[in-house]
Amino acid sequence: MPVTKLVLLGLLLLLYFSVVFCNALDNRCWTLGDFNSPVLEQDGDIVIGGLFPMHYIAPEIEHNYSERPQHQECSGFDFRAFRWVQTMVFAIEEINSNSSLLPGVTLGYRILDSCDHVHTSLRSTLFLVNGTSSQTKANADDSAKCLSTAPVPAVIGLASSSPTRAVAQTLGPFGIPLISYFATCTCLTDKKEYPSFLRTVPSDVFQVQGLVQLVSHFGWRWVGTVGTDDDYSHYGIQAFTEQLERLGGCIAFHHTIPKAPSQAQIHAILNSLEGSTAQVIIAFATEGQLLELLVEAAHRNLTSRQWVASEAWVTAKLLTIPELHPVLAGTVGFAFRGITIPGLAEFLLRVTPSPRPESVFTNMFWEELFGCRLGYKDGGDSELSSLCTGSEDLMETENSYTDVSRVRISYNVYKAVYAIAHALHQLLQCGSKEQSSDHICKTESKFSPWQLLHYLKKVHFTNQFNEKVYFDNNGEPVPLYDIINWQKNDRGTIRFQMVGTYDGSAPHGQPLKIDEGLIQWAGGHTEVPVSLCTPPCPPGSRQTTRPGQPVCCFDCLPCAEGEISNISGATECIKCPQYYWPNNERISCVAGIEEFLSYHEIMGIILISLSLFGVAVATVITVIFFLFRSTPIVKANNSEMSFLLLLSLKLCFLCSLVFVGRPSPWTCRARQAAFGISFVLCISCILVKTIVVLLAFHSTMPGSISLKLFGPPQQRVFIFCCTTGQVILCACWLALAPPYPYKNTSYQGGKIVLECKDVWPLGFYLVLGYIGLLSCMCFALAFLGRKLPDTFNEAKLITFSMLIFFAVWISFIPAYNSSPGKYTVAVEIFAILASTFGLLFCIFVPKCYVILLRPDLNTKKRMTGKMSK
Repeated sequence: MPVTKLVLLGLLLLLYFSVVFCNALDNRCWTLGDFNSPVLEQDGDIVIGGLFPMHYIAPEIEHNYSERPQHQECSGFDFRAFRWVQTMVFAIEEINSNSSLLPGVTLGYRILDSCDHVHTSLRSTLFLVNGTSSQTKANADDSAKCLSTAPVPAVIGLASSSPTRAVAQTLGPFGIPLISYFATCTCLTDKKEYPSFLRTVPSDVFQVQGLVQLVSHFGWRWVGTVGTDDDYSHYGIQAFTEQLERLGGCIAFHHTIPKAPSQAQIHAILNSLEGSTAQVIIAFATEGQLLELLVEAAHRNLTSRQWVASEAWVTAKLLTIPELHPVLAGTVGFAFRGITIPGLAEFLLRVTPSPRPESVFTNMFWEELFGCRLGYKDGGDSELSSLCTGSEDLMETENSYTDVSRVRISYNVYKAVYAIAHALHQLLQCGSKEQSSDHICKTESKFSPWQLLHYLKKVHFTNQFNEKVYFDNNGEPVPLYDIINWQKNDRGTIRFQMVGTYDGSAPHGQPLKIDEGLIQWAGGHTEVPVSLCTPPCPPGSRQTTRPGQPVCCFDCLPCAEGEISNISGATECIKCPQYYWPNNERISCVAGIEEFLSYHEIMGIILISLSLFGVAVATVITVIFFLFRSTPIVKANNSEMSFLLLLSLKLCFLCSLVFVGRPSPWTCRARQAAFGISFVLCISCILVKTIVVLLAFHSTMPGSISLKLFGPPQQRVFIFCCTTGQVILCACWLALAPPYPYKNTSYQGGKIVLECKDVWPLGFYLVLGYIGLLSCMCFALAFLGRKLPDTFNEAKLITFSMLIFFAVWISFIPAYNSSPGKYTVAVEIFAILASTFGLLFCIFVPKCYVILLRPDLNTKKRMTGKMSK
């Protein structure tokens, strides 16, 4: 706000130098320019200033800084603000007629229109503290000081927080008290920035606390907010949002109504309101600022929303016009404590128009109320064709001015006047023993505004309504509110029904008292409206937040396996006891059913069938090789290693059978041992075949004896040594930390999975790693021999078979670790079968093809490559 602060600094300097000139120039001072705004004033020994928003639309003036700005009048007369003005006048006249309060001292008043705007309020403030033109001339004639002959030692005002902040910053350095009757912004609590500010209206901090409790009381966790471009709205909605979110509530949308909104902006706001799922709208604004938006909402028939009003408009008669009944009937909100002030109604009805200067505001009110034009009023509204007689009857009208059944803001004005009177009573030592009977109050010496401020801060009295009036260290009163509900009466008009109270000073848990049976809700409903982004999750599910969305918007996810929830809106599910599982609805726990990979289920049957099929295929190939053992292709591929390899492949197929069935201590131990030893034997045979292929090629070179050094005895020893290493590893593993049967209840819905639990998982990975090491050696050697002549080359087949072997077992590890329950066993069986089938088919099927289908290739010449071209 740097621009605003510069403007305020300039105004302060202007005010300061006006005082300096008064003292310097022969004790004379004058105003530079005319103040054309109307003034309601009455002389007295002490004159109290007043600033009221009798109009709520200020003109937007474009300054060109080349000529003096032309004065433009405000528009939009506010009947309620005029009642506040008359309440101030009533209270002052009541005090003047009271012989026990300020005896011998007459209070006067000087009241101006603030137009509910910062610039107009500041202009009126400077006029108040400098006096009127006539008084200035009188001061000059009497050689009196400006600020002592025509000052206002205290100002009552204003209504909105933004103008109040500007005026409070202006008056604060001079110690002139400013008592607000309607500015509720929490920001005004700062005594360093606003040292002379007090108020008879509670701060927004208490209203916000009450609104949050009200919203929480009715279960509204998804609400929208509408505000205006001023401090009252900004600070109020910010505090409301923070407190609501701390209690788990959320703001669906927030819209700010510009000071002079265009139709496009109004339509954009209403489009958002219509499109939102939030059914409750919190509005921090004054009635004048809301009027255009609500009228357009009525045109759209937007009647299903529940409005929650701040104290600024909850009792505003301006919004009770029949056009807005469908939209606002059922509104709930906080209002300041309402009181019936004796004699006020009669006083308000006595006002009549007059050509006298002090009736300027009455004349405006009269023309606006009756829609006519006063003949003697200059500048009257030319659009009003009929003339007012001045004898129109106020009792025949029904508006916010005449409705004084329970005044609220007027009561705050009333208390502000009496607070100043009691402070003056103490300051002037009225009724003290030092005063004589002729002069009860000490009036010989004049006082400064800062002296009055000192006594105002200490004022403490009980008024005629048995309410204690005082200010705390921050200049705040006791926070008391009525909860108001807008209800249509039998005559078709809106009445403000009190349905509860809120006492911000009450103990925790007791401030809010509300009778729900008295409330009429929006749309004529009798039940409390529901405003939720997402309905509560049913039993058997839990809430989970949506990424990037408020916590009130969530998805309902079924409880995880093994968990239940038996209440609505659960945020967490409850885990069932061991060996128990949720029912289908996941609202209660039932005993679990044991499960394992059985011989009788489809998956078990399929895996066993594949295993037996693999054994059968290996047996058939063995028979084929035995029958054709004398053929060149069988001899050339080391028939002894081929038969041993086929035997090991059969063992690999058969070892998978141990994994099927109910786990027992012996099957848990036999599973991994049989798997590890069978595969090491298989890979050892392939490794020997690979070495033999490489040595056989090199043995064709002159002088090579490599094949003789790795003959059948050495091959057998090599296979035995490789297999023995795996046997020792498995024996140590099973002896020290053997797997054992285990009932696993951590997954699988409604079932207890029987499985073999590895006490030492590293043992399994060592067994697997040993197989992998031999496989890598085999693959590396086969890869080196891939370019040997095709007629004598088995290395290509081995290379391809090992690639398949690696693909299967590399995929096996993540699948094994992530598969649940019996599927872990199925994954391992599948890996065993897939890799075994890969080795069997890649190495032996091409040979069987030659033996059975291409015998012309199964000749010695073909094997040696000595064919004639």
